[in-house]
Amino acid sequence: MLKRQLSLAGWLKNQPLGLLLATLMLITSSLYAEKAKANESLVASQSSVLSSQPLREVTEAIKPDLTEPYVQSDPLNSPYPIPWNWVLETHAELVANQSFGFRYYRSQSLVSPDGKYAAYSRIQLQGQPELYRSRISSVMFLENLQTGHLRIITASSPLANHHNDDKLSGAIAILIPVSWTESSDRLLGRQFEGFFNSSDGSDYAVIWDRNQNTVTTLAPKRIHYTNALLLGWSQANPNQVL
Repeated sequence: MLKRQLSLAGWLKNQPLGLLLATLMLITSSLYAEKAKANESLVASQSSVLSSQPLREVTEAIKPDLTEPYVQSDPLNSPYPIPWNWVLETHAELVANQSFGFRYYRSQSLVSPDGKYAAYSRIQLQGQPELYRSRISSVMFLENLQTGHLRIITASSPLANHHNDDKLSGAIAILIPVSWTESSDRLLGRQFEGFFNSSDGSDYAVIWDRNQNTVTTLAPKRIHYTNALLLGWSQANPNQVL
């Protein structure tokens, strides 16, 4: 190899200038062509690797478990929210389709710790073109999972038994199960009452006593308040609600 390089150098030394320039241009163009070919091969190999990745990346980007969780809203920001999103979305759908009437929603079952009872609610929306004329009522069922017997739980609150009054357009009366005691002897429900398009809204505690088979409705007394919010069973005194 060294001899070939020396002989080539000696040959170039004895050649005319024009021939030397032509030879250098030929060598340079040859090297440039080889380099461009190598770069083209490298780019092709990289593109082939990248082309196998986008499908997987797009698939991973739309996985359901990576989407934002559905957050339930509530008129009073209660820790035990009523299905307020369903109410607003359903009414918006009725308006968009110009199809008004009754729509229903069934809450999830709340099973007692001993597994013998389940409580759930059926909520009825009577949709009108204007939200402030629509009405919401509900029925809470208590099911004995051993016998299949159903009992209806109702509140003794201002709108519970008068939600169909023609003078009460926009009335909201929703009763949902909230929690059981650890011994499964009492069920706590939240009765939310108010009116659409107003700040009037308040909670009532509804308690079913399993031993006495009675239903009691509680609300703050002897104090002036605009809104009452049910917080659940008292941790300091499990026999009371907050």
